[in-house]
Amino acid sequence: MDREIPDNYGRYLERQALYKSFGYDVEKERGFILAAAAPVRGRIIEAGTGKGHFALALAKAGHSFVSFDISAQEQRFAGLLLEYFGLREQADLRIENGERTSFPGGSFDTVFSVNVLHHLSNPYLVIEELIRLVSPGGRLILADFTSEGFKVMEKMHNLEGNVHETGKAGMAEAETYLVNKGFALRKVSSVYQTVLIAEKNGRAS
Repeated sequence: MDREIPDNYGRYLERQALYKSFGYDVEKERGFILAAAAPVRGRIIEAGTGKGHFALALAKAGHSFVSFDISAQEQRFAGLLLEYFGLREQADLRIENGERTSFPGGSFDTVFSVNVLHHLSNPYLVIEELIRLVSPGGRLILADFTSEGFKVMEKMHNLEGNVHETGKAGMAEAETYLVNKGFALRKVSSVYQTVLIAEKNGRAS
């Protein structure tokens, strides 16, 4: 255990350096997403913790939040990363299936999902579940890669001998789906990330 936290942080730094070698700055892009979503208020949940990159950005910005992932191993890595910075207590890390979580409807004022959409085998089931979690007047923030971002990911995965998932629904489909669900949308993009800020109407459903 004594070495787990610094060893995990070392892997995080190596991964960041590899991303940056292809032009993608993890911290800069997470900061861009947070700035696009500002102001971030109320009860916050992140869907899809992964190795904790966005959870770390949230914690560094001073937020306390819930973050869930289907993978216990990924949650462990995320917990170790937050522990390295002394921020572990700000994150309530849960194991949940994004298609059906254990949280009551309308539990969260701000729902984040960052670079998860393209991984999903049943994207609309997950989007529906995230919609269910948003409180009336709350916001759902979806972020995923642009075409340039996907090119970077493809290079990364090719280098490691893997194929990067492209998913069954992209941000354009998610945007249309949310508009049809009555959300008011704003969209911003960097070179590598597209962010949808979707506000739920104030009437309880």
